[in-house]
Amino acid sequence: MSTPHNSAAPGDIAESILLPGDPLRAKYIAEHFLENPVQFNSVRNILGYTGTFEGKKVSVMATGMGIPSIGIYTYELIHFYGVKNLIRIGSCGAMQPDLKLGDIVMAEGACTDSNYGAHFNLPTQFCAVASFPLLRRAVEIADEEKFRYQVGLVNSTDVFYRKNDPWKAMAEMGVLASEMESYALYCNAAEGHANALAMFTVSDSMVTGESMSAQDRQTSFRDMMKVALRTAVSV
Repeated sequence: MSTPHNSAAPGDIAESILLPGDPLRAKYIAEHFLENPVQFNSVRNILGYTGTFEGKKVSVMATGMGIPSIGIYTYELIHFYGVKNLIRIGSCGAMQPDLKLGDIVMAEGACTDSNYGAHFNLPTQFCAVASFPLLRRAVEIADEEKFRYQVGLVNSTDVFYRKNDPWKAMAEMGVLASEMESYALYCNAAEGHANALAMFTVSDSMVTGESMSAQDRQTSFRDMMKVALRTAVSV
């Protein structure tokens, strides 16, 4: 079925999907990594493609920015299109001094300042965590490829431009990095009995103030994309 946000027909989307925020990054992955990619969505310029990687069917679709946006798209992918494995790939801001630009962060769990979890009507705050089989496989692949990575907590925030520095308190609790989507992804996957993993490339450091150039982002993000694609087709 199509929705107001996705014009795909049944069967157009694979059971495993990569979810970058940027539509052009979805297009880049389809054109540079997938064989015979076919576009299945362009509604609101949220580009989606399905092709094959290492002989197995896989999809990639943008989700836009922030928890509300990824909340909509992942709910529909799980409940309307039968997607079973959702792998978020994006950028993050490092909160720890030993995380360097270009390192991969795999979100074992997500903290948040969002109220997204309230609509599930749970009697407590929900602990949003990754699916262990996806996380374990991604770690194995990163080790095989000898990529720099860390596994731990991220903070999914609703606010990009802040008037204070609450990240420092989060860093003291061991949180690795800041991003804007993981919490909703993990909640939706749990509610829909799907598997989910969020991974990120460090594009900025909140500790040092360093930031990647546009060219560096394109080059460095390929490591994360490779890990995500190999994970997607091996589960």
